[in-house]
Amino acid sequence: MKREIDIAIISDVHLGTYGCHAKELLNYLKSIKPSMLVLNGDFVDIWQFRKSYFPKEHVQVIQRIMKMAANGTTVYYITGNHDDALRRFSDFSMGNIRLRDKLILQLNGKRHWIFHGDIFDVFIRYSPLLARLGGKGYDWLIRINRFINNLRAKFGKPRMSFAGKVKNSVKEAVKFVSDFEETAIQLATEEGYDYVICGHIHKPQMRNAGNVIYLNSGDWVENLTALEYAHGAWRIFEYDETEFELVNPKLRVKEEELDKDEEMELSAEAVFANIVSAV
Repeated sequence: MKREIDIAIISDVHLGTYGCHAKELLNYLKSIKPSMLVLNGDFVDIWQFRKSYFPKEHVQVIQRIMKMAANGTTVYYITGNHDDALRRFSDFSMGNIRLRDKLILQLNGKRHWIFHGDIFDVFIRYSPLLARLGGKGYDWLIRINRFINNLRAKFGKPRMSFAGKVKNSVKEAVKFVSDFEETAIQLATEEGYDYVICGHIHKPQMRNAGNVIYLNSGDWVENLTALEYAHGAWRIFEYDETEFELVNPKLRVKEEELDKDEEMELSAEAVFANIVSAV
């Protein structure tokens, strides 16, 4: 049975890149029934999008979300820097799918400010190292990371984020993340928000900073995390293959399912054509 939650927030999925863990995300999306789903930026990576690479599981993530919307889930697509070409269509709505640059929610009497977070790059001096890690070098590091984790899984060892370890070992990268969080908290305080929720930096976080609570949904490249709101409280969900199978094996995406057509047909070519036409 699917878990019923009020809100699920995912960010930095980066569909269309080798680092995206689309199959694991499909597992997660099939296991929940949220009233609202927020895609908080960098859902499709338009920067690195190429027709030669858009696997069927990436297509099926889109199909799954469209199916959730058709079944009553309100889906907010908030633009990020890797899909900023969509910002010209902000405030577009079609059924339960809504495109926005930011989202403000009132939950339990608390004001929540939700946006991707790339706007802070104009306030913070952007590290050249992080810029390089965010490009092709980062994508290669993630691919190597995935290969090593596949080997670890065969020996029953847990998944590790080597890309995260590289970033966390570099002083400039650590400072950028710290400055990002402080800037988000400061601006949220000045604007009178109780919560500020971001993505962008690929670091899941839940931090109480006085009058403001800072939350970050992480990503589906390194950490495989989401934010969930249920029973009046937020929590960070972290995907674990072993635990996930034990908790609900029936909801796990099977290989043969990736060869079946969903109710809504959407080919890689169609996705590519739609994105190119939007840009």
